[in-house]
Amino acid sequence: MTSSTWRRVLVLLALALSAFTFNTTENLPIGLLSLISSDLDVSLSSVGYLVTWYGLTVAVISLPIAHLTRGWPRRYVLSGVLVVMVAATLVSVLADSYRVLLTARVATALAQALFWAVLAPVAVGLFSPAVRGRVIAVTSVGGSLATVLGVPAGTWLGQQGGWRAPFLALTALGLAALVVIAVLLPTSRPEDSHGAYGSAPHTGRFAIVLATTAISVTGMFAGFTYVERFLTTVTGFAPETVSVLLFVFGLAGIAGVSGVGQFLDRFPHGSLVLAVGLQAVALTGLYLFADVKGAVVGLLALLGASAAPVFMATQARILQVAPGRTELGFAANSAAFNVGIAGGALIGGLALSTVDARGTFLVGAVLTFVSLAIVLAERLFPGGATPDGATRAQVTPAQVTPERATPERAVEPS
Repeated sequence: MTSSTWRRVLVLLALALSAFTFNTTENLPIGLLSLISSDLDVSLSSVGYLVTWYGLTVAVISLPIAHLTRGWPRRYVLSGVLVVMVAATLVSVLADSYRVLLTARVATALAQALFWAVLAPVAVGLFSPAVRGRVIAVTSVGGSLATVLGVPAGTWLGQQGGWRAPFLALTALGLAALVVIAVLLPTSRPEDSHGAYGSAPHTGRFAIVLATTAISVTGMFAGFTYVERFLTTVTGFAPETVSVLLFVFGLAGIAGVSGVGQFLDRFPHGSLVLAVGLQAVALTGLYLFADVKGAVVGLLALLGASAAPVFMATQARILQVAPGRTELGFAANSAAFNVGIAGGALIGGLALSTVDARGTFLVGAVLTFVSLAIVLAERLFPGGATPDGATRAQVTPAQVTPERATPERAVEPS
C-alpha cells in the first residue's frame, strides 16, 4: 500500500474504533446496574434511566446539531466530538453522584448524535465510490462489536475492578481514536466529499428509508428487550446460559454485517429488503417455536444476523436517496433508530402484561412485516426501483452542482 492508502485505512479503523467506543458507552450501564446502584446509592431503575436518557438525547438532538455544524470541516467536527466523549467519559470515572454521572452521559450522547451524522460521509469520502458498501460495513462491524465484546468485557472488568474501570478503559480507547483522526483526517469542506450528497436524491424514497428504520427497529426491540425473560421462562434455558446465547446473537450479527456488506455496493435496496425480511421471519419463528430449544438458538442467531445489518443497509440507501446533504439524512436515520429502540421497549412492555414474553415477539414480527411492506412499496414510485436500488432516472452530470463535482482532497493533515 502507498502511504496515502495506509492513512486512509488508519483513519477508517479509528472511525470504527470510535463507533465501538460510543456504542459500548451507551449500553455499558446495562451490565453494571447493581454495581452503580450500590456505589451511588440509587435504585436500579435510576441506573437504567442512564440508558434511556442517553437514547432520547441522541434521538432529539441528532437533526438540530447536524444542521448547525453542516458547514464545519469534518476533521474539526470529529476531533471535537471525540474530545467531548473522552472528557465526559473521564468525568463518569470521577463521578461521585448520580447527577454528575447523568450529566456526563448526556454530554456523551450529544457527541454521539453528531458522530453518527457525519461518520458515513467522512468514511466513504476517503475511498472510491465503488466500495461505499464495504466501507460502511467496516464501521458497522465496529459498532456491532460493542454488543459482542464491548459490553460483556466492560461488565467483566467492572466486576473485577469496580464499575469505573470500564469507563476508564473506554476513555483510553476514545483518546487513541482521537489522536489518529486529529492527525490524519484531512481538513476539507464537508461538501467536497462524494458522500456529501445522494447519488439519486428522492424525497419519497428517503421517507421510506426513515420509516423502515423506525418501524423495523421498533419491531426488533418490542421482543428483544425482553429476551432474557423469554429464554428463561418460556423456552426454559437456565439463567446462566443467557449470556452465552446473547453472545451467539452478537456473533451472528457481526457475520450478518460482514456478509451483507459485500452486496451493499451492488444491491443496496435488495440488501435492505433481505435484512428486514429475515428479521420478520426470525421474530415469527421465535414466537412459533418458543418451546423448542434448538430452534430458538438457530432463530436467535438468524435474528442477530438480520437485525444488525438493517441500520447499515439504511445508511447505504441514504447515500443514494438523501434529498439534501447526507449528514442531515444520517442524523434523521439515527434519530429514527433511537425512536425505534424507545418505542419498541415501550410497546413490548405494554404487551408483556397481556401476551407474556412470547407474545412480544409476535408483536415485533407484525411490526417488522409492516416495515417490509413499506420498503417494498418503493417500487410503486414512478420508475420503480432497479435491482441495485437506485432510481432509473439517475442524476446527470449537468445536474451536479459545482460543489458536488469538487474532487476529494488528498488525505493529508493540514
